Amino acid sequence: MTAHRAEPPGKPLGLRERKKAKTRAAIQEHALRLFKDQGYAETTVQEIAAAAEVSPATFFRYFATKEDTVVLDRLDPVMIELFRSQPAELTPTEALQAAIRQSMSELTDDEWELESERQRLVMNAPELRVRMLDQLYEGIDLLVTLAAERTGRAPDDLSVRAWAGAVVGVMMATYRQLAIDAPLPKYLQTMDLAFDQLDGLKLSSSDRADVGGCGQGVAGLEAEGGCG
Repeated sequence: MTAHRAEPPGKPLGLRERKKAKTRAAIQEHALRLFKDQGYAETTVQEIAAAAEVSPATFFRYFATKEDTVVLDRLDPVMIELFRSQPAELTPTEALQAAIRQSMSELTDDEWELESERQRLVMNAPELRVRMLDQLYEGIDLLVTLAAERTGRAPDDLSVRAWAGAVVGVMMATYRQLAIDAPLPKYLQTMDLAFDQLDGLKLSSSDRADVGGCGQGVAGLEAEGGCG
């Protein structure tokens, strides 16, 4: 999860919005294929526009920079809606794990190949390192918003931000371990195992929080284990 902010669910996209989304997706797909074939630094905006059969001016209407064709995560809006639709009794960790699995399990082999290339570039291209750091903070802010909604806690609650930071750390560690080269089933299996490492950080709802009570570490985060 990266740059998209959590927005309230809206109406289904109209024809114009669907066409714009299709054009944006096509430009990104051609960009990622060119980056894979000839290198990120070696590929120009003009080449991407030509491959997507749009003008450079049209390219810049959809992407402010070449970097944006990599950092845009098209799965984010899908995962946001799936997260919000999970049963209320699920913890934020359980809801996010389910949302990730549901959104990614629908990808075709070609779509997963493109997503793998996008993640590989974000992790490894020197030109994208600074943007990657920005994306990490934006990802934390997105998770904070979603977790606050689910638990009834304030977005500036330290327990919420600590949980969001832990989630981003687990996901980054998984990306690195797999080197983004694993087939999708293996990727999802490893992601599930990684989320198991968050069992000691079960973010509770505000009405069930026991600040400083038994089994609590940071306020609202249940420490692994219980009262001795």
